[in-house]
Amino acid sequence: MTTPTRRYFLASTSGLAFSAATHAFASGGSSDIKIALIGCGGRGTGACNQALNAGSTIKLVAVLDPLEGKAQAALDILKQKHEGQVDVPPDQVFTQFEDWQRVYQLADVVLITTPPGPRPFLFEQAIKAGKHVFMEKPVAVDAVGVRRVLAAAEEAKKKNLNVCVGFQRRYDPAYIDMIQRLHAGEIGDLVFGRVYWNGTSRPGFPREPGESEMHYQIRNWYFFTWMSGDHILEQHCHNLDVANWVMQGKMPVRATGQGGRQVRNKRENGTIYDHHTVEFEYDNGMRILSQCCQIGGKCQKDVSEHFHGTRGIADLAANGRFLIKGEPPGGKRTRNKADAYQLEHDAFFENIRTGKVRIDAEYAAYSSMMGVMGRMATYTGQIITWDQAFNSTESLVPDNITWKTEPPVKPDADGWYPVAIPGTTMPV
Repeated sequence: MTTPTRRYFLASTSGLAFSAATHAFASGGSSDIKIALIGCGGRGTGACNQALNAGSTIKLVAVLDPLEGKAQAALDILKQKHEGQVDVPPDQVFTQFEDWQRVYQLADVVLITTPPGPRPFLFEQAIKAGKHVFMEKPVAVDAVGVRRVLAAAEEAKKKNLNVCVGFQRRYDPAYIDMIQRLHAGEIGDLVFGRVYWNGTSRPGFPREPGESEMHYQIRNWYFFTWMSGDHILEQHCHNLDVANWVMQGKMPVRATGQGGRQVRNKRENGTIYDHHTVEFEYDNGMRILSQCCQIGGKCQKDVSEHFHGTRGIADLAANGRFLIKGEPPGGKRTRNKADAYQLEHDAFFENIRTGKVRIDAEYAAYSSMMGVMGRMATYTGQIITWDQAFNSTESLVPDNITWKTEPPVKPDADGWYPVAIPGTTMPV
């Protein structure tokens, strides 16, 4: 089967969530599109590079990151790659959390690539300010944040604002083709699914002498649930989003799971687990098994999705292959050579130029909510219902964070952080 081209991709996805809109960039596409980057780590710098690749009239005008040197480091890299597209004077290199307001005044498009915790607040404010948004995944770390994102997405619809979320599999031609075939019934009725992100570990950062608690937790953000959501959300949300896509947005009615800290249990590993296994159950009896671990060593590594139907099995990205097995026999797909990270930015900016609108925030919020639900199940050891999870009042993240904000969690006298204990920790 021929690998779809970028032209095919733009055509085949045009009916997903696009609508006609009037926008300043729709008249001939000659106006510059001013973008700003909030969150200048590796993913943020990569996302901004892909945004600038999407057209010569896209100009970077501001960067923000509160960690020392991050904003300037990203800017130096982007200047080398995109001569003539980076116009950021020194007074538009921002280094304080609260500078987001000044950033929004300078740009037409905001790239929100901070850690996940602050994203609902920053997204909400960007939509209020009338900005198009690219936002990394997951879009929230708790149900309160998910509900805020959903409300802001409704406002984005009213304002004809494009919202692209970094679930790049939704823009990958191989995934698009396979899931269209599943929706067409090629493997019959779905009866079971399996989604995996079992990979290597990553170390936490030790505390530096004299470092404030908030500075340490921001610098070591991945290991604090209030900032990352735990890796079942921060990373495994990609696979959960594929499950949500295959299920056409139908959400599970309950979840049960197990998890813990087997090897990654040092002080610098904060509050998160190193493995989670969750079974999601749907109202028709369908179940999806979710597995993610960050243990490393000789543990089996697997990042893939699999769906079993009454007439066959679909393997997505298993060892880089896309394959449907059963009756009738499906076609083998090699790994898509197109860069899905780039495709999502190409589509995003093409929509802005032409006046079309695609808003990813709604499905992204529900896919993120699956991760929150799974985490609630593993942290508590309880059966968690969808209504219980979605309506949870647990709010992990303070609004409008500054260096003076009190961290939501603090270490004890020996430097250990509180970690959820299944059977003792209760859902909120």
